[in-house]
Amino acid sequence: MPTGELDSLKGQFLMAMPGMVDPNFTQTVTCMCEHNQGGAMGLIINRRHPTLTAREIFDELKIPCTDAADSIPVFLGGPVHVDELFILHGPPFGWDACLNITPGLALSNTPDIVEAIAGGSGPQAHLICLGCAGWGPGQLEHEIKQNAWLTTPVFEANVFDVPIERRWREAMRKMGIDPALLSGAAGHA
Repeated sequence: MPTGELDSLKGQFLMAMPGMVDPNFTQTVTCMCEHNQGGAMGLIINRRHPTLTAREIFDELKIPCTDAADSIPVFLGGPVHVDELFILHGPPFGWDACLNITPGLALSNTPDIVEAIAGGSGPQAHLICLGCAGWGPGQLEHEIKQNAWLTTPVFEANVFDVPIERRWREAMRKMGIDPALLSGAAGHA
């Protein structure tokens, strides 16, 4: 099914339904960064890398960083392009190749923003993600029809302010859904 501008999921959260069996996506919240006829791309916002910090990434890239880099978490953005960095961030938005997602949220992955974050002068609100989630043309629409995902508009507080372990539940609750009452089985008439 072709995706037009009117039914794009860009700027939406994609929440995994309880029946999701793919371990890459179980109880995840994915911020959809792009969705068009060519497919879809998003970043998982509630999977923190268990050991990696931003300092290790900056050191590997030979980018000087402040001591604060030790406390900047790295997120597992998804199972695609796992060796690439993606920065989900709030203002400012003047970075090279910055892709606006909503009026208050953008995606960047160019050296200027990475160097600014390392030096302590990047956007105050940001997530550093390794990898992304991706779907080919029509794949995501098919998965939604199969009851794998729920969608709701992005709210920036869930990206940056809600504790990581509560983001899936908070996104569901924002929709008015009690996650405990959800079934993983699809209903077809």
